[in-house]
Amino acid sequence: MPRRTVMPGDLSRRITYHREKLGLTREQVAERAGMAPGFLEYLEQRPSSLTQGVLLRLAASLETTADELLGGTTDRPPGGGTAAAHPVLRALEPRECLRLIAPGGVGRVAFTGPTGPVVLPVNYTIHRDAVVFRTRLGGSIGEGVSESVTTMIGFEVDHIDEARREGWSVLIHGPAGPVAPDELPIPGLEPWPGGDRGLYIRIVPCHITGRRIHGF
Repeated sequence: MPRRTVMPGDLSRRITYHREKLGLTREQVAERAGMAPGFLEYLEQRPSSLTQGVLLRLAASLETTADELLGGTTDRPPGGGTAAAHPVLRALEPRECLRLIAPGGVGRVAFTGPTGPVVLPVNYTIHRDAVVFRTRLGGSIGEGVSESVTTMIGFEVDHIDEARREGWSVLIHGPAGPVAPDELPIPGLEPWPGGDRGLYIRIVPCHITGRRIHGF
């Protein structure tokens, strides 16, 4: 029988989430699915692959679908599922916000363009306590933020764990301007779109806010 492979941790988190959402023990879910409780414990703790039949039985026991357990709707915008049973939203301190975004990755830069507000994704890194990203000379971001070091823009980063219906977001406001040539190049900054993106933009955080949502 064909086997379906899941990404490490994805299936484990989704099984745990749906079981806890129903208020069931591992023993109860295992009995519903016709499997040993020890095997279910293994699935919740380690990356695994399942046969189609086992996957379908497990999904039925958790009152969900196989696609939901496997994250089969990954090409959709994130966050389309139901909320956690008892969600809690709390504010994050600036220090915690900076810790969350410190590894770099993909964020969204927001600025005012010729036709109004513009929000675009960028690959970023943290360099000397500032957010730095690369863009194209003459592009919309370059024209919007590179003419003056006092241009105020917004920058947002978020993370969503759909398996547990949890996540966080960080919002930064600050002046943006080009990085001086004598500071280049800045390592660890490779834009996914590729191409000639020789303009480095720095955002100096002056106002940092964040929120985290989680459930019990």
